[in-house]
Amino acid sequence: MTRISGVFWVALFFAALAPFAVAVVGPASANPADEIRTLLPKDGIPSIDDPKFATVREADRFMSSDEMVIGVNINGERRAYSVPLLGSHEIVNDVVGGRKIAVTW
Repeated sequence: MTRISGVFWVALFFAALAPFAVAVVGPASANPADEIRTLLPKDGIPSIDDPKFATVREADRFMSSDEMVIGVNINGERRAYSVPLLGSHEIVNDVVGGRKIAVTW
């Protein structure tokens, strides 16, 4: 993970945040496997498949200067993926520098 400076393009996704709830602790039980209940079905957290990007200047208006990102540089093409946004989507499918990639968190 890296913090992107004003020199680089910053990637930020303009996607609606999905409701985020993975598991709930149930009542105490002799069997620990009974204490966690999954609320979402398989594939219940949607991936971002068509990410939208912002310039550094645009991102400065809505991102904090210390926001964590995952940085990618492939064949000179740079992207930064917001960790807080990945927290609610967990995966971004993208093409960077002519290569298909999957960014996960």
